[in-house]
Amino acid sequence: MKNSYIIGIDEVGRGSLAGPVVVTAVIIPKKTRIMNYELGIMKDSKKLSPLQREKWFKFFQNHSQIKYALAKVHPRRIEKINISRAANLAALRAYTRLISNLDLRSSNISAFLDGGLYLGNGKNRLPAKTVIRGDQKISAIKIASIIAKVSRDRLMTRLAKKYPAYSFEIHKGYGTRAHYAALKKFGPSEIHRSTFLKFYPVRGRSTGGPSRSLTRLTKIQV
Repeated sequence: MKNSYIIGIDEVGRGSLAGPVVVTAVIIPKKTRIMNYELGIMKDSKKLSPLQREKWFKFFQNHSQIKYALAKVHPRRIEKINISRAANLAALRAYTRLISNLDLRSSNISAFLDGGLYLGNGKNRLPAKTVIRGDQKISAIKIASIIAKVSRDRLMTRLAKKYPAYSFEIHKGYGTRAHYAALKKFGPSEIHRSTFLKFYPVRGRSTGGPSRSLTRLTKIQV
């Protein structure tokens, strides 16, 4: 049946000074209504508390009709291609992983992305609809926003153990006053995005962790 599934795609970490940009692609049957009377009305991730997001995340993991895939692009790649292209690349990867794992034909799917995201770049862009404030309008995108946010927050909390000077577990890499103070004192770490810091007086690269490798997110969960 044509257009029998809906895919929603959203990202988190676009404006962060450190860590990867993470994108989630979620697929649900077209007429599925995602309801949880205990948690209340489902909202986009920005309108939920951390505890509420965690509860919704667990609910999604146990929901038989919700499948999703994660993709991320690391700071080094972001530096080379810019954050917009990196987010679109991650969106394409997440979409491709989801479709490949479920063995679905694109003709059976309507894909929607939150505003600013596209499936790929330039000639490689796939047909999908970008919706301004899609995380407030489309259930599949709302789900994607919550899963992406929880997954990235967990990753940044793990990275905080490798780079304790920056308190990533608190601000998740975003430009808070405390984060800038740490940058001024220690300089950027190996997971900071130097192009995001070009207007800030930092020097060199901190060896605030034992490895250049980032903790890996699960690439696909279905």
